[in-house]
Amino acid sequence: MLKNYWNKGKKQKIITVIIALIILITLFVLRDDYQPALLFIRKYIFIILLSGIVLFFGLRKFRNSASTGSRIGILGLLVAFFGILYVVGWHFKMYDYMKTYNVFNHLNRIEINELPLTQNERIQPLRNVFSMANESVGETKDVSLPHLVRIDDENKWTMAIQPTEKYVWQGMTDNTEEVFAVSSTTPFPRFSSENRIPVTFSIGESLKFSRNTYNAVVQRFNFFKLFTMEPSDTYYMKNDTGQWVQVVSLIKWKGFLFPYPTFGGVMVIDNGEHDFNDYIERIFIGKGTYISPDEMKNYPYLTRQNTLAEKVSRLQAESLKFLGGFSDPLPWNMKTAVKIPDLPDDQNQQPFVTDFDFSDTDSDAYSGLYHWFGLEPVGDERTSLTYSVFVPADGTNAFYYYDHASKKQGYAGVSAMPLKVIESRKEFDWSVNKPVEFRPYIKDIAGRKRMFFLGTISAIREGSDNFDGSATPDLALIDSEYRDVVWIDVKHPSQWDKTVYDQLNEAWRSSEKIGYYFAEETKVIDIAETMRDSINIIPAVDKKAEEIEKLQKQIDSLKAVNN
Repeated sequence: MLKNYWNKGKKQKIITVIIALIILITLFVLRDDYQPALLFIRKYIFIILLSGIVLFFGLRKFRNSASTGSRIGILGLLVAFFGILYVVGWHFKMYDYMKTYNVFNHLNRIEINELPLTQNERIQPLRNVFSMANESVGETKDVSLPHLVRIDDENKWTMAIQPTEKYVWQGMTDNTEEVFAVSSTTPFPRFSSENRIPVTFSIGESLKFSRNTYNAVVQRFNFFKLFTMEPSDTYYMKNDTGQWVQVVSLIKWKGFLFPYPTFGGVMVIDNGEHDFNDYIERIFIGKGTYISPDEMKNYPYLTRQNTLAEKVSRLQAESLKFLGGFSDPLPWNMKTAVKIPDLPDDQNQQPFVTDFDFSDTDSDAYSGLYHWFGLEPVGDERTSLTYSVFVPADGTNAFYYYDHASKKQGYAGVSAMPLKVIESRKEFDWSVNKPVEFRPYIKDIAGRKRMFFLGTISAIREGSDNFDGSATPDLALIDSEYRDVVWIDVKHPSQWDKTVYDQLNEAWRSSEKIGYYFAEETKVIDIAETMRDSINIIPAVDKKAEEIEKLQKQIDSLKAVNN
């Protein structure tokens, strides 16, 4: 048909060439719109090829069969094949099972024998920060989801103040002009003044068309990356020259039989307003500078940083269920199978980004931000802490885990924490107050490392789906071994360890036969004062005066005799 139209004349040839060019340009310019379809083919390439081959030969056999009975039989076999494929692959989730097993086989697993200490504890949970940030902006602004990142030498929650998605016009015409950067270690996050950074991004998460972060990044992919890469979380941080940038985490799909996601590096988008030339660039080749995982070590601001997509780290942590072998997670085994516990009332599920200090451990892990998981047995009634998982948040090719179960420590896991907190304060109205985000708190107290869970009490309005942030939230530390709940003063973090010791020291000394700790030091002036106050006051006696008085009496008596 097309050939006949082409041969009709010169006019038809010109029209055909113009239409072909329009189609090619459209396909090139709009590749961010159809890239999810290309990615779908990459993710399920083995299943698609297998189904295509079976369908091709099945229909071919069907067409070549003369009898009705054989045709019905072939159709029955095709229906049975695709039915079994669906039931086994999707209903019983065997496709995901095999994908996770691929992740496990390609993990650089490193078992550590000593827990790292936590440092720079963050006070507020993610959803509290998000709620308070939204309280500080106007009607036409939205706040992007906060992420914990390293800014210089301090951990901060950063998020963009961007045009709201409720009003389309703002997303088409406005820029992102401010970024929140609030300290994660303070109970009083301030969303004003120096924590509200003026910086312009003409590409943003809520902006439209080519100015949207997702679209701009996908447009930057080459032909092969369109099939293997996908943008994930967007982080806001400072680069090595002190300029604010968007860092988009990338997921790369590997493998053929059962492709699995891995860390694919980052795409860095600089700040600044863009002119017409930048507009043309966005339309045709996108925006951003690609930095591969191997190159990230050359950029100090990307090391010990939080740039790993949580979708990747969750699958890596979940894959530890295969430590007991390929068949262990199957329903008839499950001797060592584990899961990531998700709490129904917690709006921010694991991983919890936490700052760890590995300096006093026997591993070569860096000290900085990690994605932490507390894995538990698969049964709903089992809530023990089986593994602690530490995934480097900067995408480093390493996976650290600590085996609590094999050491028979008997620690309680994250799932057990909410009830412990609720039982300790029965006077709370727990219908509108929720204990959330139980992140690890590991400190060297009373002679050894002890593991606690730091939980925050977040309020939620009746009929609302969002937590309400509080500048002075209630905090609780739960001893994972002794199961006791210690309520701590959010305003005095330096006193937390002593507060824990004051409440638990008698139990520790009774059970572990330890000595005394946290003895208060006494100043020299206090010692002198104590000694003086403890001595009984005795009147001073002058022995020479007694002798003089005695001799004087003798002289007086002799004088009396002479007279």
